[in-house]
Amino acid sequence: MTGQQRTTTPIAERLRTAMRSAHGALETTPFAAAMFSGTLPLERYVTQLAAHGVILATLEDELSRATEPAVAQVWSADLVKLPLIEHDLRFFAGRDTVAHPPEQADHCAAEVRRTARTDATALLGFLYVLEGSTLGARFLLPRVRTAYQLREPDGLAYYASGDRDRWARFTARLNGALTAADAQDRVLAAATAAYRHIAHLARALSTGLTPAPASASNPARTPGPTPGETLTATRHPR
Repeated sequence: MTGQQRTTTPIAERLRTAMRSAHGALETTPFAAAMFSGTLPLERYVTQLAAHGVILATLEDELSRATEPAVAQVWSADLVKLPLIEHDLRFFAGRDTVAHPPEQADHCAAEVRRTARTDATALLGFLYVLEGSTLGARFLLPRVRTAYQLREPDGLAYYASGDRDRWARFTARLNGALTAADAQDRVLAAATAAYRHIAHLARALSTGLTPAPASASNPARTPGPTPGETLTATRHPR
């Protein structure tokens, strides 16, 4: 297929289908299981926030500076999440909980920068994964609130930011902007890379945690989204 060929399959549908298999590996990490069960140490929760902050700082900056038409059609101010993470991190710093993001976050940010230099449209694949992660985080919000005895918005601003209506608007813009098969393929490849980095991050955050029992990582036994789905793009409205 040439870069000008159009496809009748919406990119959001292709992304959802292609990313589904990546959830399984994330579901088995001790970090995901502890997050889902409400037993994750606070320091790991804050470290995840800090890591996502590193990635989003780069991604949102590159998206705001990109001039490609597809990016202009999709990226908008309502998708900005970095100030929410910064709010949460300031709150935890006031509680003497300061986390240092692992190097895996820097590796992901570096790939975002490389992608911006070579194919800024592909940044939309990274955006799909990060925006989806906040949608999934909404399902974890009650568990996180209880585990750390938090009250919104302090410490919960990022996790509370998922919104199905915004997700629907985002995927509609994505579908409208990416109709060429070649552009879709590039965005799919970038989303796959984003998932790979999130998996590396989850493994780093799992260091020293008790491995998840089989029942904790089996989505068939757990109501709601699985642990892996809440780490990345979760169940998307069909």
